[in-house]
Amino acid sequence: MATTATGTRPLIKTGIGGGSKPRGPNGNGWPKRDGHDGASRLQSSANRYRIGMWVALASILMMFTALTSAYIVRAGSSSDWQPLTMPRVLWLSSALIIISSGTLEAARRKLKGEFQSGHRRWLLITAALGLAFLASQFFAWRQLVQQGVYVSSNPHSSFFYLLTAAHGVHLLGGLLALLFISLRARPAAENQLAVAKRQAGADAVTLYWHFMDVLWLYLFVLLFFWH
Repeated sequence: MATTATGTRPLIKTGIGGGSKPRGPNGNGWPKRDGHDGASRLQSSANRYRIGMWVALASILMMFTALTSAYIVRAGSSSDWQPLTMPRVLWLSSALIIISSGTLEAARRKLKGEFQSGHRRWLLITAALGLAFLASQFFAWRQLVQQGVYVSSNPHSSFFYLLTAAHGVHLLGGLLALLFISLRARPAAENQLAVAKRQAGADAVTLYWHFMDVLWLYLFVLLFFWH
């Protein structure tokens, strides 16, 4: 037994030759700072999702920057560049993807408010709008084919198919991510770390989807007004 100014506390052995140290209130030594460590783990998990998404978006932005730079240079220096009659269905595409950003934001807020059923419902609405967007892109291609405009018709048509296809593939990746977080949206009770990871994942997918929205609007203006 060891006596201190505050009273007598039992001692526990710390190892061979390590001496003894006072027991904590629970008899097993002083408790660790689990609250602080838990908060650090939550923040670290959220940061990994966030940093990973920003790296992915930076690489996508670089690719589309290179493609659109080539588009602008080719349009200004080519004698075989021919203007296209843009399919009007692309206006519908733009409306669909703008609305889908709003529904996905609603889903993210439902998740923050722990309304699981509302969260999943808005995710499914967003996915349906995304599929409708891709379908409208397909119809735009069919309209061009009916006009006799193919990938190899001229440089302008080649860039049109390339840019819209590249954006469509990336949006399809966003749809798969929506499906993933929808399957993870379970109403069962989860620990704080699991909930934080799910929220961080939903935030990352939402950021990706908004980026695809803005990217499409940029491509829409480029294709429609830069001939």
